[in-house]
Amino acid sequence: MQQLNRDSAFTIRPSEIRDARELIILDNMIWTEETTPGPLMWRSREDYLLHAPPGSQLVALQDGELCGYVGFGCPSGMESNRHVCEVNIAVHPRFQRLGVGSRLIAEIKRHAAENGIRKLRLRVLSCNTPALSFYRKCGFEEEGRLREEFYLGGRYVDEVFMSCMLD
Repeated sequence: MQQLNRDSAFTIRPSEIRDARELIILDNMIWTEETTPGPLMWRSREDYLLHAPPGSQLVALQDGELCGYVGFGCPSGMESNRHVCEVNIAVHPRFQRLGVGSRLIAEIKRHAAENGIRKLRLRVLSCNTPALSFYRKCGFEEEGRLREEFYLGGRYVDEVFMSCMLD
């Protein structure tokens, strides 16, 4: 497997307002009928920032270029659910299979554990076999699925629920 250039600067940091444009571009590139049940439609930069305010994502940068992110947040407003964090991840196609996604997952695990989170959860389409394999490799296990939840590209697709318990 090819890796990121060790001689260049790779960083992961909380998202900032200045990242919004590149994050919107990445979302439009990554979230397709193979990866999401419906297109993401941001009416404006402000609309995007309402959905994903600064600090609600960890962004990966290679030599200052945004190459991926992991978004996170509490799945509900209930106090009894505060120990759970729902995540979503996107890596720019040029940086896929170079370790960016694995480093983002490792960092969100660390960040979540430091903030009292015990469980990471996510949802993925059953047709997205590369993502399913990646999540399993990162320690996520299937918790359940909604069979034939979506009709995409002329076929019925399951929604798979996965989670990873943190130490």
